Amino acid sequence: MQAFTALRTPDTPDELWICEHPPVFTQGLAGREDHLLAPGDIAVVATNRGGQVTFHGPGQVVAYPLIDLQRAGYFVKEYVYRIEEAVIRTLDHFGVTGHRVAGAPGIYVRLDDPASHARLPQAPGRREPGSPPPEPVFDGLGKIAALGIKVSRHCTYHGVALNVAMDLQPFQRINPCGYAGLQTVDLSTIGVTASWDEAARVLTQHLAVLLRP
Repeated sequence: MQAFTALRTPDTPDELWICEHPPVFTQGLAGREDHLLAPGDIAVVATNRGGQVTFHGPGQVVAYPLIDLQRAGYFVKEYVYRIEEAVIRTLDHFGVTGHRVAGAPGIYVRLDDPASHARLPQAPGRREPGSPPPEPVFDGLGKIAALGIKVSRHCTYHGVALNVAMDLQPFQRINPCGYAGLQTVDLSTIGVTASWDEAARVLTQHLAVLLRP
């Protein structure tokens, strides 16, 4: 991704990479060692994306959009919104309602009722210009998709990871995305049977549509 981004020109077509990683913890640029509780035999890889530590492994769909935002005509905040919206629409395909949480990028689900469309009390809302983001509240929620991006010369890399059917135990060895006690879930945990291929196909379709100029 770094090489692709460094070498691309204004005429280089955008790409979308979809993959599945072997077990690995990745640290963002601001990653703190104290969020790595007990990595054990799983490698820890330093990356240049934003955010804190997360886990990647089999059964998780990882999407890396390589987008020229200047050519696409929208800014980073809109880009993040579009990625999150693609995940929300993917979850909806499987009968699950994804939610945003104010101050915490990524997508979350209600643990007691994953299909509920009721608005979260901690959903993002309008705030005064210049005011700090609110402290995230995760009561009753599980994180099902993590987001971490990098933008260089208006071009994006890194991306989003959607948990489908994976071993979630490694998330207990870290403070996921820097939040102690944050519960991480996948589709199988909340009762949805879906193959990696199907989830990857649906997420790819939504990203391809939503990331267009």
